[in-house]
Amino acid sequence: MLKENESLTTEFILSGFMDHPELKFLLFVVFFTIYMITMVGNLGLVTLIFMERHLHTPMYIFLGNLALMDSCCSSAITPKMLENFFSEDRIISLYECMAQFYFLCLAETTDCFLLAAMAYDRYVAICHPLQYHSMMSKKLCIQMTTAACIAGGLHSMIHVVLLLRLTFCGSNQIDHFFCDILPLYRLSCTDPFLNELMIYIFSMPIQIFTIVTVLISYLCILFTISRMKSKEGRGKAFSTCASHFLSVSIFYICLLMYIRPFEEGDKDIPVAIFYTIIIPLLNPFIYSLRNKEVKNVLKKRMKNYDILKQNSSSIAN
Repeated sequence: MLKENESLTTEFILSGFMDHPELKFLLFVVFFTIYMITMVGNLGLVTLIFMERHLHTPMYIFLGNLALMDSCCSSAITPKMLENFFSEDRIISLYECMAQFYFLCLAETTDCFLLAAMAYDRYVAICHPLQYHSMMSKKLCIQMTTAACIAGGLHSMIHVVLLLRLTFCGSNQIDHFFCDILPLYRLSCTDPFLNELMIYIFSMPIQIFTIVTVLISYLCILFTISRMKSKEGRGKAFSTCASHFLSVSIFYICLLMYIRPFEEGDKDIPVAIFYTIIIPLLNPFIYSLRNKEVKNVLKKRMKNYDILKQNSSSIAN
């Protein structure tokens, strides 16, 4: 009877940030501000790319989908975290927990494939500029983006289905600020061997494939740039891939720090904050502030808005 009752745990307590209750208001303001900037930055970038026809190129299609996935990642984590700063029980149901993990895993897996696709796009643009439109057609770009989203969805679903086979007993306190896969394994009274095996069968090959794709693409890019005789050509080639290289470096450094072997402790939380909250905040700025096309389109849109506003004011008067 006791064993049957133990298997019916359907709620968890998210205990992340409980160590410093005196800082909860400050943390709420900081993370709420980050969340609002993240959503405005990413969804603004998606809207800009969607509305501007000459940005309907492979690089910007990938970038728009990356921004959409960053919005998904941030929305999966931050609202519940903000609610918990002022919640007395900090409870999350099992199915809410699964939904949170599903959308986080979907966003991060899709990001991996999109960053690899963007690296390949930069490789074609720099190493094979004359064949760019045939090697990286709009149709191929859409197919790669669709495949990335489907792969992300399937990968997430596999882990969620396997998590639902586990039973949870004893403590229901998750030592984190969101439902992540490793803290859930630690609470399981069912052997998570099969779940861990699926990480090595599915998750690790995804990471290896995407990292190798990025590395090979950039090695070819560096080799091509080193053979360029013109300083202007080298500078232009570097500026073409600088934003993506910075973004992919930050992403994979954090990812590799976060998916260490199954360790216990609070070391996950600082890396998880950077991985799930700070990177989605930084990406729109990395890609926008260093991108002349995006800045020019943004200036044009703001100028058109000012003209429209002035015309409306003059008509009203």
